[in-house]
Amino acid sequence: MGEGFTDTPQGVGHGGGREASHVPVLLKEAIDFLAVRRGGTYIDATVGLGGHSYEIAKRLGAPGHLIGLDKDPAALEIARKRLTPVVGVRSSVLGETKDQEPKTHDPRPDWPEITLLHRSFAEIAKGQKRSSVDGILADIGVSSLQLDNAARGFSFQAEGPLDMRMDPHSERTAEQVVNHVDERQLADVIYEFGEERRSRRIARAICRSRPIRSTAHLADVISAAARPMNQAERRIHPATRTFQALRIFVNRELDDLKALLDAAPQILKPGGRIIVISFHSLEDRIVKDAFRDGAMKDMYYRILTKKPVVASEEESDRNPRARSAKLRAAERV
Repeated sequence: MGEGFTDTPQGVGHGGGREASHVPVLLKEAIDFLAVRRGGTYIDATVGLGGHSYEIAKRLGAPGHLIGLDKDPAALEIARKRLTPVVGVRSSVLGETKDQEPKTHDPRPDWPEITLLHRSFAEIAKGQKRSSVDGILADIGVSSLQLDNAARGFSFQAEGPLDMRMDPHSERTAEQVVNHVDERQLADVIYEFGEERRSRRIARAICRSRPIRSTAHLADVISAAARPMNQAERRIHPATRTFQALRIFVNRELDDLKALLDAAPQILKPGGRIIVISFHSLEDRIVKDAFRDGAMKDMYYRILTKKPVVASEEESDRNPRARSAKLRAAERV
């Protein structure tokens, strides 16, 4: 979230302990569309490791204010270190606000106020006045910071607990879903959020194999139930879509995205812009529909991207996660 790493094209599943590239996906395109105004107020709704935020901050200058949100306190801590080596930067992590003294001398005195908040982007409007924000950037999805840590339970290629929570303080875990949701609802989750055609077969196999306690065990159960039938299916691991579905369901990702898109027009100033980078069709469809309705029905948006912006071949070769990225942008009128 907020960073482009070397993940699978679907943005889910693979771990393997690879090092993050620390290069945000579609960085230049996102910053160009955001058109940062010096002295403005901007929200990075998925601050991640702070890659997009850093580029926004450089353009804001001392009069500006950058607000970074993230569900993941581990990501916020990394972002804080990256974004707060300067005097006068304020960060709020896990609800505690304090002034941060510089650890090293920084030659850039022209640096904005920065506030980091442990918060879902569904709460983007919390504490914001109407028409008070110049721009919003949201890079939706899961990052290698989460995927590469087997203890977080996102990866089907590493032995780990069935967790999958982006916010480790939230209540619902993947283990609870896998072991306690009834077969019909589980099949619906896998079909709706994973777009998995074999959802009923997979759900039946999961229920018959309970209790399932680890990611590797779950991946084995899914693989046995959904063996690839053709070359196209062999290109991705049989567990990919099911793991995606569980992650989205556990973290309420689509509901949070809808809440973000509902709130954005209320807090954006006229001329303010919203940029959303998504990584699978479910997210992109929600963003596309929200922008279209905002432009044609409610008349508060001007769409800046008639078609989604995708990564160049060079960026996709350098960072496989970028292959599935789609950027859409709109401007408040």
